[in-house]
Amino acid sequence: MLSHRGKPVAVGGAEGHSGWVDITRLSPDDEVGCADFVALHQATHKLDCPDALLPTARGVAAHLKYGWDGDPGNAYLARDAAGTLIGAVTVQTPTYDNTNLAWFEVHVHPDHRGRGLGGELLGYGERLAAEAGRSSFGLSEWDLPKADAFARRQGYERKTIEVNRRQDVAALDWTSVQRLYDEAARAASEYELVRVSGTLPNELLDGMVAVTASINDAPKDDLDIEDDEFTPERLRAYEHAQLMHDRSLYRVIARHRGTGELAGHSTITVERERPHIGEQADTAVSRNHRGHRLGALVKTGMLLWMREAEPALSQLDTWNAESNDHMIGINEQLGYRVVARAMAYQKTL
Repeated sequence: MLSHRGKPVAVGGAEGHSGWVDITRLSPDDEVGCADFVALHQATHKLDCPDALLPTARGVAAHLKYGWDGDPGNAYLARDAAGTLIGAVTVQTPTYDNTNLAWFEVHVHPDHRGRGLGGELLGYGERLAAEAGRSSFGLSEWDLPKADAFARRQGYERKTIEVNRRQDVAALDWTSVQRLYDEAARAASEYELVRVSGTLPNELLDGMVAVTASINDAPKDDLDIEDDEFTPERLRAYEHAQLMHDRSLYRVIARHRGTGELAGHSTITVERERPHIGEQADTAVSRNHRGHRLGALVKTGMLLWMREAEPALSQLDTWNAESNDHMIGINEQLGYRVVARAMAYQKTL
């Protein structure tokens, strides 16, 4: 789900799919609207992607306020004349980088599909983005023939495939995890692991900016996007956003013993509302420290830590480009299984 921001403002109606529709911007203070948005997700994903991780109403409200890292977008709800929520479009317009880009997700209730509402909602989002000066549009869809056909009808081209994998933490073979950790530790004997819960100590902040930026080396395939730009302020905004989502934040950082240089990291968050659910954020290794199995070291080191720190954690989700063979290889060694595939599309005005 993309992140959102805004207040409930009646910004117009749409006529043409099969009748009058009112489109309003969703506010984080609109408890009913956030709950309705979750119910819409439940209805659409039951049909399109039953295993997808769905947000809660509290999670939607947090996305509206804080986004992923202090750069939230907007969500717009489409209701029919009776006030029933029948669709939604989310609009993300980045401000840290890629300021020519807007990214959309469209949700239409299964009972109201096939009537042109999806195209109208996407067009509505595109008009808002164009008015904001955006000239490159992106669209996320599940890997379904009907979704692919919809994207292509709207003039979008497929650029990459993203795969959602899930780890059953409760069923892990901890003997195998320990073995993989020990093997990686031997290969990375020049490095030590630093555990950080919550916000980074100030003395690690600058080093973590460079390490975090290593994620830009992950495959982009045919996406026409710039590298993410990281600063100390953005890392602090990420930490604040995650904590405001009521998530516990954990980092395992690889540090070179001889120089003290930070070399790689893995980050996960665990929900407090649903403490059995965690999400794998970035895992990255700096270019000049690759070849020492640091990716495997920080990921297995994280799992061993979570076994102690988060005993209720049973589900850990991660996303990778399908072409990211190296990270996928590590994940598969750790028992991750594919639960969903999503397509990323783009078009330029």
